[in-house]
Formats: sequence, C-alpha cells, structure tokens
Amino acid sequence: MTIVPTHARARGEIRAEFQAIGARTEAARLFESGGLRMRFPTTPRGCEGVIVNTGGGIAGGDQANIDVSVGEGADVTLTTQSAEKIYRAQNDSAEVALSIRAEAGARVEWLPQETIIFDGARLSRRVDIDLDSRASLLLVESVIFGRVAMGELRIEGSFRDRWRVRRDRGLIFAEDVRLDGDVTGVLDRPAVGRGARATATLLHVAPDAEEMIDPIRAALADAPCEWGASAWNGMAVARLLSPSPEQLRAAILTVLRALRGRDAPRVWQ
Repeated sequence: MTIVPTHARARGEIRAEFQAIGARTEAARLFESGGLRMRFPTTPRGCEGVIVNTGGGIAGGDQANIDVSVGEGADVTLTTQSAEKIYRAQNDSAEVALSIRAEAGARVEWLPQETIIFDGARLSRRVDIDLDSRASLLLVESVIFGRVAMGELRIEGSFRDRWRVRRDRGLIFAEDVRLDGDVTGVLDRPAVGRGARATATLLHVAPDAEEMIDPIRAALADAPCEWGASAWNGMAVARLLSPSPEQLRAAILTVLRALRGRDAPRVWQ
C-alpha cells in the first residue's frame, strides 16, 4: 500500500516544440502532465497556445514547469486561459519555471494573463529565455498583489522573480525581484511602487526592437497608470504601475495593439 503524505502537492509540466511547416506553424511535439494543458484555438496568424491550469490555481508546494522550443521561422503566441491565482501557503513556496528557446527567424510572444498573489502566498518564479540573434520576443508579465476587487489591499507573503534572457548565448537582460513579509507595505514606498497593487513588465527583443520605442511611448502616453519605457542594445523595456488592476490591464491592451498590429489573444477579451 502506498501512503501519500498529506502535504503532497500538485506537479504540472508542459513541454512543447513548434515548427514552421510552409506558411503554417504547428506544435510538432507536446507533452503534458499533472494539471497543465495546452490548447490551440484557430488563429489567422501563426500558432496560438493557450495554457490551462485545471487545478484552478497554485498553492504552496506546487510546481509548474513550462518548456518551449520554437524552431526556425516559426510564429508562436503563448497565453493563459485566465489569470493565475497564487493561494496562501502553509510552508513551502509555489514554484513556477518557464524556459523558452527560439531559433533564427522565429517569432515568439509570451502573453499570459495576470498573476494574482493572495494574502499569505509564497511564489518563486524563474524565467529563462535563449534567443538566436535573428529571433524576436515579446514578453508581458503582470502581477496583482492582493484580491483588490474584494478589498484585499494589504497582504503579507513572499514573491521572488528571477529573469535571465540570452541572445546567441550572451546574457542581455537579468532581473531579480524579492518581496518578503509586508509586501504591500514595500509597494507603498514612493521609490518602489508608490501605492501600486498591479505591476507589469514588457520586454521586446528583436532586430528592430529599438525602433519600436516611439510607438510604445505613444501607446502609453494617455495610459491611466505610471509608466516608463527605454530602448537599448536591441531591446525595448516598459514598466507599468497602478493601484488599479483594471487600469493596468487597459494600458497593456493598448500597448500590445500597437506592437502587434492587432488585439491581444482572444482569451484576454
């Protein structure tokens, strides 16, 4: 008889490989385990993969691993069915790992909907991306601290986020965020978040990325949030802060439309 510990948690994994087949992009290989699934709605351009967490959220001790390879000339957009909820943890942190590799001429978009950090949640996330110099990446990650719509404006917990982006194996972007204890208290500091409860980072890496800084700034000019945008070394980066998740989302949708030439994936609507 096998005894399952009461503290056993969910382990979910997706491994996907995408290839260009003529003018189309298809998932050549797909492995799914645990509560993670990927579905492929019909889209007019490229291949869209929608990640579904059948567990409805992530709790302390859970692990979610997503590993994606995008072949030469492939065009892939990855998103999520809904916002990801990070529930209160008793002991261990929830762990999320994303790995993306893109070959020459590939175009990959990582556009998940928001991550919502509940009071008492503990999340450790790692993002590792390796790009060919002729590949392009558009990445948007947004985080909401607390269930703001339910009046949960003060939260304690832990949020650790580590990003590493490489181009031709050379590190071009590295970032580590660590918020522990009184998370919203830290965000209330003028030099950190000035009262923000929703944050987002947009990263665009492409041969023409620096040329997109003016369209990014124009799209955000009237955005109902705090923002800043810069471009250097073949990248464009924008940061967004707002006390309102709804206003932050509206700003993200506007800048995505400017960069993509079309609306965000249908599941965002």
